[in-house]
Amino acid sequence: MNDEIIQLLDREELVLANKKKRSLAFAIDEIILSILSMLILWDKISGLSTYEEILLALQPYILYTMAIKIIYHTFFVMQFSASPGKIFMKIRVLEVSSLSTPSLFQSLNRACVRVISELLFYAGFIWGLLDPLSQTWQDKTANTVVVDA
Repeated sequence: MNDEIIQLLDREELVLANKKKRSLAFAIDEIILSILSMLILWDKISGLSTYEEILLALQPYILYTMAIKIIYHTFFVMQFSASPGKIFMKIRVLEVSSLSTPSLFQSLNRACVRVISELLFYAGFIWGLLDPLSQTWQDKTANTVVVDA
C-alpha cells in the first residue's frame, strides 16, 4: 500500500510534508486553540490565583474543549484541506485515492481520532514519526496524507 501511495504522489509531483513542518503546524494550531479556549473561559478563570484553582475550575469544560478541537479541525480540513497551522506552514491534507480535499466524514474522522490520540499521550503522533509516509493515526483512519502545498 505504501508503495502505491508513493507512486501516486510521485506521478502527481507531490511531496510528503516533512516532520518539522507538521510539528510546527501542530504547535500553531494548539496555540490558536488555547487562546480561543482561554477567551471563551476567561470569566471562569480570571479571578483565580493558583494553578490548582484554575485546573479545578476548567475541569468541567474538558468536553467542550474537545468539541472545539473537533469542530476546528473538521471545518478547516474539509473547507481548505488544511488547518490554519498547516496553511501557515504551507502543507495540506489530501485524501489518498483521489488526492483531493477530504470529505466531511474523513475530516470528522480525522479530528476525532486526533483528539483520541492526544488523550492517549499523543501515541498516534509518535506513530507518525515512525511511519514511512509520516501517517498519524488520524491519517491512517481517514485515508489521508499530508503534503507540501
